[in-house]
Amino acid sequence: RSETQLWTVVLLLGTCLLYCARVAAPICAVSMANEFQWDKKESGIVLGSFFWGYCFTQVLGGYVSDRVGGEKVIVMAAVGWGSLLALTPMIAHFSSVPLVSVTLSRFLMGLLQGVHFPSLASLFSQKVPQHERAFISSTVGTGSQIGTLLIGGAGSVLMDWYNWEFVFYFSGLLAVSWAYCIWKHLLKGPIISLETVGVSLVKSRSARIPWKRLFSKPPVWAVIFAHLCTSSTFYTLLSWLPTFFKDSFPDAKGWVFNVVPWLVAIPSSILGGYLSDHLISLGFETAAVRKLMQFFAMGASSVFTLLLCGTRTFPLAIAFVSATMGFQTFTHSGVSVNVQDLAPSCAGSLYGVMNTGGALSGVFFVYFSGYVIDTTGSWASVFAIMSLVNVVGLVVFLVFAEAKRVDIDVSQPKYESIQI
Repeated sequence: RSETQLWTVVLLLGTCLLYCARVAAPICAVSMANEFQWDKKESGIVLGSFFWGYCFTQVLGGYVSDRVGGEKVIVMAAVGWGSLLALTPMIAHFSSVPLVSVTLSRFLMGLLQGVHFPSLASLFSQKVPQHERAFISSTVGTGSQIGTLLIGGAGSVLMDWYNWEFVFYFSGLLAVSWAYCIWKHLLKGPIISLETVGVSLVKSRSARIPWKRLFSKPPVWAVIFAHLCTSSTFYTLLSWLPTFFKDSFPDAKGWVFNVVPWLVAIPSSILGGYLSDHLISLGFETAAVRKLMQFFAMGASSVFTLLLCGTRTFPLAIAFVSATMGFQTFTHSGVSVNVQDLAPSCAGSLYGVMNTGGALSGVFFVYFSGYVIDTTGSWASVFAIMSLVNVVGLVVFLVFAEAKRVDIDVSQPKYESIQI
């Protein structure tokens, strides 16, 4: 129990730093665009390039984590993306074409960060009982809101006091320091050893992933499609909300819209995890609880996203965005945990497939949103499209989702070996 609590805190902090790094560019997008003379489309290319890299390492990260341990993969990756983030300002300034160099930097950072959440899924499916997964998953998932909150507040202050480069230095060096501390005090030894490689090879030969079986099951496609839809809206909001507030309310303080929505999302995520596990402990079906959580994550959040289309005052916009972000965190207790219900033996690999779809939707919607805004000047169109996508994904999940294992044939009788 104490080890579980320690690793929950450690992984929460790691996810927090992951999002500090991920949101650094959107926070600095306006300042960077002004310095390097980028328009909305070019800013969209830079912001969206992260997701091109992010989608390529999802399955690989989950596959390796299922065999060598998710915590090791997470720490190794953090050293890479933390170092790259800290070097990004120098890469931009010393390059003759900053648009290309920063785009490439964001792409590489996406490659390295792509292994994080599949590794978490693998780790939780192997170490955490089903009736505790939602709370631990949602608690670690709050790192995304805490990280966005931290970099939103600290980033705004750093840009006011210094310049945008210090946002990258701050986030990158914190991540490298975190990874070093984990390696020094928790892993205690080489991250990858010959013994680890040997065990992983044995696992690879004895436990092949039943892809054909998995992809023949409607619940698997339902969880993938729902995750794709909710990811597209989350990544679009994550990338474009600072620009939305700058355009719509130019006199508003940056720390307000970069902090308040995420401050609301943190207790919402923990509440969703606690409520989910509590309902399951009371005897409610796991599938019904997962669907209820996803209803809040996709249905309730879409209502407030639509309300953003007609708002004209800054306080109302902050309230609607905060409600949207708060309800979206319930997906940590819905779709994100459901993949572990369906395939605990290969949850990392399946989550990798699922998150690849989410990353691809992020690439498309982040760029497409920039195109719509630049062409029509209408933020309402973007919010309406996002709400429609969420509603479609929710309907599919409510109809087809289940919480029974599909990675093995549970109908086959099991025989215990008898020793004489």
